[in-house]
Amino acid sequence: MTSPFRIPMTGRSTDERHRVSSPLELLFDLTFVVAIAQVAGQLAHAGEQGHILERLPFYFMVFFAIWWAWMNFTWFASAYDTDDVPYRVMTLVQMGGVLVLAAGVPAAFDQDDFTAIIIGYLIMRLALVGQWIRAGVEHPAGRRTAFRYAAGVAAVQVLWVAWGFLPPHTAVWLFGIGVVLELSVPIWAERTGMTSWHPHHIAERYGLFTIIVLGESVSAAALGVQRSLAESGFSAALVWIASAGLVLLFSLWWLYFLEPAAEGLQSKRGRSYYWGYGHYFVFASLAALGAGLEVAVQAGAAHTAASETAAEYAIAVPVAVFLLMLYVLHAPLVPEVIIRPLKTVIAIALVLLLPLASPVIGLVGVTIGVAVVTSALVAVTLVDQAVSARAAGTAIAGPLP
Repeated sequence: MTSPFRIPMTGRSTDERHRVSSPLELLFDLTFVVAIAQVAGQLAHAGEQGHILERLPFYFMVFFAIWWAWMNFTWFASAYDTDDVPYRVMTLVQMGGVLVLAAGVPAAFDQDDFTAIIIGYLIMRLALVGQWIRAGVEHPAGRRTAFRYAAGVAAVQVLWVAWGFLPPHTAVWLFGIGVVLELSVPIWAERTGMTSWHPHHIAERYGLFTIIVLGESVSAAALGVQRSLAESGFSAALVWIASAGLVLLFSLWWLYFLEPAAEGLQSKRGRSYYWGYGHYFVFASLAALGAGLEVAVQAGAAHTAASETAAEYAIAVPVAVFLLMLYVLHAPLVPEVIIRPLKTVIAIALVLLLPLASPVIGLVGVTIGVAVVTSALVAVTLVDQAVSARAAGTAIAGPLP
């Protein structure tokens, strides 16, 4: 595959046919595999020590940094990807920044030291600002918006560098202000004109990132199994928890891709902020679920300081958040969601109530129960689809003569 040295950076068409993720975007995503593995591993470690609630704020902070870095690249690429040599070099610089960020995750968790993460962001932002400036220079129709993006991103990055010099306890509380400013930059920048992001491309990119996070959850669970086998050998509880975890992750994958988003984004582009920003909770819950499964495997083998109840809720709460957000994000986009709201509510209630039955069914039973609930939600949704399709076919065919 060859790439032209330079192609003028103009806004891509919003209705471009067969727009899919490029090989460069897929390569870029691989750097986030490392970052997500780091943050999920740190959360699992905290959970195994019985400190998951104490370290949860740091998990949300670090995960926001990872997610927002991916968001910045993805939406810019959807509108302005030229895939020429300068664009590829700038993407390489951003990939390097992501890896620096990933290397700083343990220090952020263990020592409240965000220095490496800020440096990684600075590297990424230098390249991103350069990309926006190039877009503004070469695309007159989107110049004001592009230059606003460049100015906003640069200004907030200056604040993050200053934030890094604050005392740790003060910095944690002021982090929320930085988050609000970050989320405000796209809204402010696009008041002068919306960038030409592609709805089907964006929907596919979010789906691919969902798969990445699910993959990290599978990896985390596998690491937990590996450690348990090394420390105590084979056990029936280990098999049941690992099997239930796999079924659970598969069910969540199935549920996510049951809900269509591309058509809704195409017809209601103004709700893209709501849908795009809300996915933070989808991604963060799936990564946290991976950590929870790792803790559950260790708790099942009695290799953790965490109680079984804590391990059960480390699975149940992320699953409940995922199911809730799946409905909340798609309901405003489509005329009717695929997964019925009442069935979603019932599934969430059952998932959150199952740990209360732990004295009777134990950790293994709770884990299996959560997997059964999500699998049942997949099954009843498929039945609903089949019934709706049959009713629609009957209506089109009309009454029999």
